[in-house]
Amino acid sequence: MKTIARSLAAAFGVFSIGFYLWHGLTYVPSGAYDDGMLAWIGPHMALPIIALTVVPLVFAFTGEGILEAFTGGNSSSFRNGLVGIGTIKSFRQTGLSVNDQPQVRIEFSVEGVDGKIFDSAAKLIVPLTELALLQPGVVLPVRYLPGRTDKVEVDRSGDTSAAQQAMNESMIRKGFTTKGKLDIAARGITAQAVVQSLAVPGEIRDGHSKIELGLVVTRPDGTTFATRVEKFLPPASVAGVQVGRILQVHYLPENEQEVVIALQVNA
Repeated sequence: MKTIARSLAAAFGVFSIGFYLWHGLTYVPSGAYDDGMLAWIGPHMALPIIALTVVPLVFAFTGEGILEAFTGGNSSSFRNGLVGIGTIKSFRQTGLSVNDQPQVRIEFSVEGVDGKIFDSAAKLIVPLTELALLQPGVVLPVRYLPGRTDKVEVDRSGDTSAAQQAMNESMIRKGFTTKGKLDIAARGITAQAVVQSLAVPGEIRDGHSKIELGLVVTRPDGTTFATRVEKFLPPASVAGVQVGRILQVHYLPENEQEVVIALQVNA
């Protein structure tokens, strides 16, 4: 769509200026009082004036991140792209804004569906109220093309299942979870648990610290049971599992000792 719009705009610009020049160069004065000024001044000036206004606007509004901001979705090139896990390394404002909302260039470290890591970048229009949420370490689902990994787009499809699947596969590859635990999270009973103890053995895996939690889980009928859970967490998330915290967990009635903690990725 972007390529077609720019091609049509460029063609219109060439035609408009070409017609204006052709009219001026081939104009023949119509009488003694015609000094040739009508060759360049007249209704035919409208086309190049319109072209000089429309063409820059088309190129501006089809720039990276701009068209997506108006359509609310990904560009046609990335709409069916693969979903990867993008971790923000840095970001900066480009100086461009749409309706007072700045465009930012985000540098990502992306984990593809095959587990390979590559550096890439995306441009995005971000509301001022959400700008503070863009911090190094924040994880976002991104769309990418296998043959062009230098550029990605933040996934705007609204398909949370695709993003969750990509995140699950990444966590399994890194040893942070298992298919069994994911099954418990999907089918298990949702309950609340209180953290009674917290231990950090010192094991680190891919920048995540291993923690051991002692939990007291409240069943739906109000009764409780105690269990222990091991989990790898990024340093920023450890504060969310301190002693006394109330967590959301999942478990299967037939195996209450296998409890899965539900924590937000960017908590």
